[in-house]
Amino acid sequence: MAKLPDKFGDLEQFADKWCLQDENDRWKVRMASSFPELQTFYDAAMGRVDEAMDYIDQYSLDDMPEDALNLMYLVYSLITISFTVECWGQVKIPDTGAADIATAVAPVP
Repeated sequence: MAKLPDKFGDLEQFADKWCLQDENDRWKVRMASSFPELQTFYDAAMGRVDEAMDYIDQYSLDDMPEDALNLMYLVYSLITISFTVECWGQVKIPDTGAADIATAVAPVP
């Protein structure tokens, strides 16, 4: 069963891995991914961000259908990996040792 809205079917191949509600989970998947995997996701999704945001903005956060919510989580994941692709060209953050992110409180949804 598709996780994303039909018009974003081309991004469905990334849904199982990247439609993650929790920021800590997004960070862990980012760090466990290879750079080519991140680049492939970035290349496929970045050009669809404006369209995705327009689609998501049709709904209130309190009444968002599951497929739109998953699309929002996919965009969150894209944000999580974007600096990696755009600036560093590698998975690990240069000159930071064992950098990690731990979110104590996350926004809802």
